[in-house]
Amino acid sequence: MEIVILAVVIAVVVIGALGGLVVGSRRKKQLPEPPPTTPDITAPPAEPHVGDEAETPRDETRRTIEEVDLPDGGTATVEEPPVVEELEIPQIEVPEPTAGRLVRLRARLSRSQNALGKGLLTLLSREHLDDDTWEEIEDTLLTADVGVQPTQELVERLRERVKVLGTRTPEELRTLLREELITLVGPDMDREVKTEPATSKPGIVMVVGVNGTGKTTTTGKLARVLVADGRSVVLGAADTFRAAAADQLQTWGERVGAHTVRGPEGGDPASVAFDAVKEGKEMGSDVVLIDTAGRLHTKTGLMDELGKVKRVVEKHAPLDEVLLVLDATTGQNGLIQARVFAEVVNITGIVLTKLDGTAKGGIVVAVQRELGVPVKLIGLGEGADDLAPFEPAAFVDALIGE
Repeated sequence: MEIVILAVVIAVVVIGALGGLVVGSRRKKQLPEPPPTTPDITAPPAEPHVGDEAETPRDETRRTIEEVDLPDGGTATVEEPPVVEELEIPQIEVPEPTAGRLVRLRARLSRSQNALGKGLLTLLSREHLDDDTWEEIEDTLLTADVGVQPTQELVERLRERVKVLGTRTPEELRTLLREELITLVGPDMDREVKTEPATSKPGIVMVVGVNGTGKTTTTGKLARVLVADGRSVVLGAADTFRAAAADQLQTWGERVGAHTVRGPEGGDPASVAFDAVKEGKEMGSDVVLIDTAGRLHTKTGLMDELGKVKRVVEKHAPLDEVLLVLDATTGQNGLIQARVFAEVVNITGIVLTKLDGTAKGGIVVAVQRELGVPVKLIGLGEGADDLAPFEPAAFVDALIGE
C-alpha cells in the first residue's frame, strides 16, 4: 500500500514539473507587442515679430519695399560711399634767380653795416687828420672785426693816398675808401661754388660747422640756389645725431623737388653720406649736398667723425667743395672754430650766416685771412632766398652806403 502511495506522489510531481515546462516555453514563443503608432509632430512656434505676442504667426500678406511709404513720400535711395580725399602733393617752388641777388639784398645788409662805412667817412672828412684821428680809424676797423693785420695794412694805404690826394671832397673820399675796402676783401679770389666735377657727375659738396650756425638751413638754401641755376640736387642728411635735422633738411628738399637720403636717428653719418652719393650717381643728379653733424652724442670726437665721412665719400669720388658755415655774429670767436675744422677737412669755402643782424662786416676779411680761403656765400636773413653769392663790390657798397 505504501508503495502505491509513493508511486502516486512521484507521478504527481512529475506531471507538475512537465506542466511548468510547457507553460514556460509558450511564454517565450509569444510575439512582441506591435510598435506604437507614429505620433503627429507639431512644428515649434515661430519667433515672434517685433511688437507681436509670443504665439504662432498668423497668415498675413507681406508688402514689398516698393509698397512701403517713406516718411517724406519719396522713393528709397542708396547712400553713396564717402569720397576719400587724395593726399595733397606739395607744390614745388621756383626759387628766386641767383644772378645779382646780393645787389637786391643790399638795403637789408646796409641797415646793419652802415655804421662802419659812415664812421670811416666821417673820420676821413676831418680837416686835419692827425695821429689821434688815425687811431680812431684803427679802432673803428678793429671794432668791426676786421682783424689787427688787415687793419694796419688798410690804415697805411689810406694815409698814403690821402697825403697824395691833398684836398678831399666827400665823393673823392668815398671813392678812395671803396677802392681800398674792395682790395682788402679780395676781389681776385675765386668765389664760385664748385659743383661741376672734371670727370663725371655728380659734384659733391660737404657742409660742415657747429650746431647753431644755421648749417642745415644753409644746406637747404644752397639747394635752392643750385635749383634756381637749373641744377638737379640730392641731399644727404648725415647729421643723424640732432633731433629733427633730417626732417628739416627733407622739408627744404621737398620745396624745390630735391631728393633726400636719410638714415636712422643716431645712425652712422658716413653711411648716409655714402648712400647719398651712390643714389646721386644712380639718378644722374648734378650735385650732392651732404649736411654733417655739428655735435655728437657719442664718445667719438666730432673731428674724427667728419674725417671719416670725408674718407668714405671719397671712395666714390673726391669732394669738389667743403663749405664751412660760420655765424657772423660770433665775430673773432668764429675764427677758433674755423681753425679746428680747417685742420681736419680741408675747407675750400666759407658761408657767413646772420650777416644782417649784429654782425660786424669786417669778419669777412678776418676769416679769409685766417684760413686763406674765400667767403663764397652770405646769409642775410630768415627768408628762403636770403642766401646770396658773395660779391665784393656789392658788399662794400652796402658797407659805405650811397
